[in-house]
Amino acid sequence: MPTMTGSQLINYPPNTAFITPSSMPPLSRATPGLPKPPRALWPPLDFTLGALACCGACVFTNPLEVVKTRLQLQGELRARGSYQRHYRGVLQALWVVGRTDGLRGLQKGLTAGLLYQGLMNGVRLGFYSYSEALGLTDVPGGSMVAGALAGALGAFIASPAYLVKTHLQAQTVAAIAVGHQHNHQGVSSAFATIYRREGVIGLWRGVNGAVPRVMVGSAAQLATFSSAKQWVAHGQWFSPGSWLIALTAAMVSGIAVAITMTPFDVISTRLYNQPVDELRRGRLYAGFLDCLVKVCRTEGVLGLYKGMGPVFVRLAPHTVLSMLLWDVMRQKALQRCAA
Repeated sequence: MPTMTGSQLINYPPNTAFITPSSMPPLSRATPGLPKPPRALWPPLDFTLGALACCGACVFTNPLEVVKTRLQLQGELRARGSYQRHYRGVLQALWVVGRTDGLRGLQKGLTAGLLYQGLMNGVRLGFYSYSEALGLTDVPGGSMVAGALAGALGAFIASPAYLVKTHLQAQTVAAIAVGHQHNHQGVSSAFATIYRREGVIGLWRGVNGAVPRVMVGSAAQLATFSSAKQWVAHGQWFSPGSWLIALTAAMVSGIAVAITMTPFDVISTRLYNQPVDELRRGRLYAGFLDCLVKVCRTEGVLGLYKGMGPVFVRLAPHTVLSMLLWDVMRQKALQRCAA
């Protein structure tokens, strides 16, 4: 059985930006006398592989998540120029965090981030694959709608993990601290503290910002990645099947996703990280719309685009890494099934 090259691994069909069983390239053409490889894996295994792939990508991109969280909390509800700027860009922020918190500081919240990626993408991809099996993605606009709904469901279920991740990534020494400091001792301590203080509902605080964030991000990705890949391939900038086509398409798609999703991302981070009073109400924001209005009024419209740099820088490698890892694992599993 022929092996696949690196360029073939990322040569995805242009019909969808989501990684689903039917969107994967076949392992090889059927050979007379040999059993035909299965079209799809056992769904729970396929969903697990998707979650593992995204977790693998998360390990490499988590430092950008730390920097993004700090930039989005910097100068919270303060007019521009009225606060000290500890972080001034992606590279400078990475340097400041690494110098002050050490290399481990760049991986703050990684455990919660891996939990979020596993839950979020397992549910998201599982729901999308089920919608595809029902034929819902074949109708015009069905792929985008299914992607948005899948993202919303995944974001809701995985919201407690994202809440803890945000708290932990915002924590640092007083010299470079931004936003409210929750001072958790670790992931399990954070879950226990939030539950003890706010109950089960408290674990889903900020979900009203997370759901629209992921819906917009998923819809924008689905709408732009496949068309961007077709555009790059048609321009013949790279050799056919080159992995650079997928990388360039991911970067083009990343621009669209970053522009549309960053405002929702900022609001989501603020809602997740805000302190609560004795009545379990947010001390800074009453909800999504209240946060939107307050940020625009005090920080200006550009306040909604804080942290856009790391959002964009993270999207392209995270997308390509997760796609590549998923495909490699699926090909290995398909080979074992066909043996």
